[in-house]
Amino acid sequence: MRAAPTILHLDMDAFFAAAEQASKPSLRGKPVIVGGLGPRGVVATASYEARRFGVHSAMPMGQARRLAPNAAYLVPRFSFYRSISEQVMELLGRLSPLVEPLSLDEAFVDLEAGGVADDSASSRVAGERLRVDILAATGLTGSVGLAGSKMIAKIASEEAKPDGLVLIEPGTERELLGPRSVRILPGVGPATGEHLRRAGMTTVSDLAEAGEDELVRLLGRAHGASLYLMAQGYDDRPVVAERDAKSVSVEDTFDVDLHDRVRIRVEVERLAERCVGRLRASGHSGRTIVLKVRRYDFSTLTRSETLRGPTDDPGVVREAAGRLLEAVDTTGGVRLLGVGVSGLADYTQEDLFAQAEAGVAAAAAAEEGAPGDAAATASAVAAVEPAVEEPVARQWAPGHDVRHAVYGAGWVQGSGVGRVTVRFEEPGSEPGRVRTFAVDDPELEPGEALPLVGRG
Repeated sequence: MRAAPTILHLDMDAFFAAAEQASKPSLRGKPVIVGGLGPRGVVATASYEARRFGVHSAMPMGQARRLAPNAAYLVPRFSFYRSISEQVMELLGRLSPLVEPLSLDEAFVDLEAGGVADDSASSRVAGERLRVDILAATGLTGSVGLAGSKMIAKIASEEAKPDGLVLIEPGTERELLGPRSVRILPGVGPATGEHLRRAGMTTVSDLAEAGEDELVRLLGRAHGASLYLMAQGYDDRPVVAERDAKSVSVEDTFDVDLHDRVRIRVEVERLAERCVGRLRASGHSGRTIVLKVRRYDFSTLTRSETLRGPTDDPGVVREAAGRLLEAVDTTGGVRLLGVGVSGLADYTQEDLFAQAEAGVAAAAAAEEGAPGDAAATASAVAAVEPAVEEPVARQWAPGHDVRHAVYGAGWVQGSGVGRVTVRFEEPGSEPGRVRTFAVDDPELEPGEALPLVGRG
């Protein structure tokens, strides 16, 4: 715990939805909901206008549509959000070398380590300056919490929302926390909260009064002791500049359960390719390939295979994921598939490519009439020879960027029955006109996200 509030927590306000409103002038001031739009989709972020209808993150999309039928529903554009996040993180880096990102829109900063603050007054100045700089660079707002610990700084930023700054003076933590729900403390989720409620503890002061021994008896040594310290307002966790990724993964939930084994295999291979793309973008390779399968009855299976060394080769990951799939019973249907890579490293093990080379050798031997299993030979050829994909119709997802040869940049408002509706506008422009085209119109192409206009 610090004697001065020099730990800053930044949380961007309704980040995904706010970014969409800033890039689409016709949506400013209107309810916007970002997330998966299929029958099993969930809300990723809701704008403050949508929250007035009771919509919140992690809510099933079907429920959100019932609460706010007239909102704009958009699919996420993660590359766009990542570009904005990079701008924000660069501003945080100017304050201190110790920046701990928690997600695209959230981070801790050690102001003392950056030499920009050593007391309440200088911390407040740094926090207010940061908010001004973010608005000027991106046109978006962020809420700032300042305190002597990470736990209290995060609570302060929640109190500051939206678009505010709250500073909590060190020494006032117990007074602040006492009347709050136990759920405000890190690590107290619904299950732990209910367990504590049944024991008669609903507020943080209840935890402090119960004592460490009682909490250890209820929750176990590690969790109970940690929770007791936090109930006293004590948190000495440092701001850590590097948060090393432990794994990289991708997954898809399907609108309709998959039953066709060939289709399931194709989806697993597609996910493997996407996963390797993310793996390479992070500058890593990995040793352990993980397959996740959620079946029709919501039961979830995971299977893993550890290689001889780390790889970032899509063929190797694809083959391993395929082998793992063979050990999974998909009878009854599959609602979700995922592929991940863990055991990350900063290098690759070249001899892993022997798998692909063995496949080439097996195919060559088959051509020369060497004995062998025909199915194994076909599998070996498939491992080194990418399948030729049939052309597929372009998908026009709501919210995605497009460009028209005549009308310029715009975004998809909706599509169906062979038509796509586009609103042509750009960040900083007036709300634009809507036009409708055939989905295969040769003059309409997927576009790139345009940079936001700051409000400096």
